Amino acid sequence: MRHLVPIAIATMALVACGGGQPGAVSPDAVGTEAGAAPGGTPGTSAKGYTGEGNDFLLRNSDTAGGAHGATASKIKPTETEAAMKFVVLDKDKGAIEGIVISLTASDGQKYYTAKTDAAGYAEVLVPVGKKYDLVYLSLGKRDIAATVAVTDEPRQNIKLTLVYQRIPPAPNAAAPRFVLDGVTFDTGKATIRAESFPRLDSVVEYMVYNPSARIEISGHTDNVGNAKANKTLSEKRAKACREYLVSQGVDESRIEAIGYGDELPIAPNDKEEGRAQNRRIEVTEL
Repeated sequence: MRHLVPIAIATMALVACGGGQPGAVSPDAVGTEAGAAPGGTPGTSAKGYTGEGNDFLLRNSDTAGGAHGATASKIKPTETEAAMKFVVLDKDKGAIEGIVISLTASDGQKYYTAKTDAAGYAEVLVPVGKKYDLVYLSLGKRDIAATVAVTDEPRQNIKLTLVYQRIPPAPNAAAPRFVLDGVTFDTGKATIRAESFPRLDSVVEYMVYNPSARIEISGHTDNVGNAKANKTLSEKRAKACREYLVSQGVDESRIEAIGYGDELPIAPNDKEEGRAQNRRIEVTEL
């Protein structure tokens, strides 16, 4: 799985910025084609910036209509839908393939691109006259990269360039494991509590829109009690999570469920705070 740090979001009509992921450098708004000076200094307001956090107003671009990726564009704007066209680039190495972008409207409706192609390109039709939160689907924590408002004008073509900096993995490093914060169980059991479902649903979402992805769901415990019993419980909990994902439409063959018991602590077990961190469910892409 890629490690990416969002740097900036630019459009053919303006340049927008968004919030960073944990440890990321927050991007800056820099004008290019919207009236702000090209190559402007960090913090320069681009035309369309609303001045509210990372909110940006997107408008039709004359140059975006012919935008496409490795193949011709498959969408056309209508009276009620804007054609949103994305190009995802590595800051130093160019196009990034395989990224899915999610746009969530203020009414909660979600829209998704397909994976970016070899040119880093993806596209989607979205209703006009709405504000959208942009996120990049991942198994880990998702932060809003930008909030963009599409005007209610008809037949809009909007092209956005998303610029990233990769975080190179350490040599021979294992795939990153992500703790599924908020996934909890009844005490001593493998019964998933209802408050866990939204976090598990985000894994379902990732799997649905990344149909080639395979994952490991792993259960972990603290070191209190019998080690063998703990390992059995951790495996049952991992399998319960897998069963939930399968019930939501994810093919079982794409999910491995493993219980590690107390073998892989992430915090000392000598205090309750550390033990609570060790009682967890993790997910990693295979």
